[in-house]
Amino acid sequence: MEAIRSLARGAAVLTLALTYAAAAQQAGVSTRATRPLAERIGHTDPARYRQLTKVHDGAGTMAFAPLLGPDALSTNLIFVHRGVIPPHSGIGQHFHHQCEEMFVILDGEAQFTVDGRTATLAGPAAVPDRMGHAHALYNASDRPVEWLNINVGQTKRYDNFDLSDSRQGAALDPIAQFAAVRFDRAKLKPDGSIRSRRLLGPEVFATPWAFVDHVLVPPGAALDGAAAPGISEIVYVMAGGGEAEVGGERAPLRSGDALPVEVGARRTLRATGDAPLELMVIGIARDPAAKAAFAATLSPR
Repeated sequence: MEAIRSLARGAAVLTLALTYAAAAQQAGVSTRATRPLAERIGHTDPARYRQLTKVHDGAGTMAFAPLLGPDALSTNLIFVHRGVIPPHSGIGQHFHHQCEEMFVILDGEAQFTVDGRTATLAGPAAVPDRMGHAHALYNASDRPVEWLNINVGQTKRYDNFDLSDSRQGAALDPIAQFAAVRFDRAKLKPDGSIRSRRLLGPEVFATPWAFVDHVLVPPGAALDGAAAPGISEIVYVMAGGGEAEVGGERAPLRSGDALPVEVGARRTLRATGDAPLELMVIGIARDPAAKAAFAATLSPR
């Protein structure tokens, strides 16, 4: 009975994911390919946020909305969520057995948990939540935290198993005992006028998730090219403004936008404002073979 109650408390999140899956099945690849570029970009809009309580048996409330769903790419993206975690609220500890995700805080600080070990991280920071490993997030501070979550699966099916553990009052490690990265502009390396850094490589993830990059495009410059063969991309705009060109179509980009780039598509991302265009670029392989082929091209560390 307790397992049934736990699943019921998390039903809002599961229902949303299942709604995405149904929409993807109805839409199909052909609809995705024919939608104008401007309509394929997800925009952060707090007016669209849903208010939920006890997310995965977590504390308090949170507000969020989807930027992208499973219909955004042919690869196994399940969703990109964007929202706000209020003070003393969070996402309870839970597992995914067929998918994995990455919690990102864009400002402030929050307590991240992986496999029962908890540490406080200052944003902008991200923690990959590998498939089959329990994870949670709690905002112990007195200010809201801007939050982002990316979920990729072995298939496009979402699953969760909640542990009824909010992680309120959890013992804190002074140093995180799990993989964690910060979006630190000072650590970016130049490549011409562009500066970038690979934060997470293919070895980190168990699904077809291939990489997470941090990129800074200076005003007037452009990030031009295509992902490796068999790799799709999600481009999230962390700061600045610009323009995307994909397949001959152009659309404006602003902070909080999520751009899907299909396998084989060439994209140009221009910084058109007075400030740099700061990007998080996520690669998702078509299948395990494509991920292995991509990994084989990387230089040994």
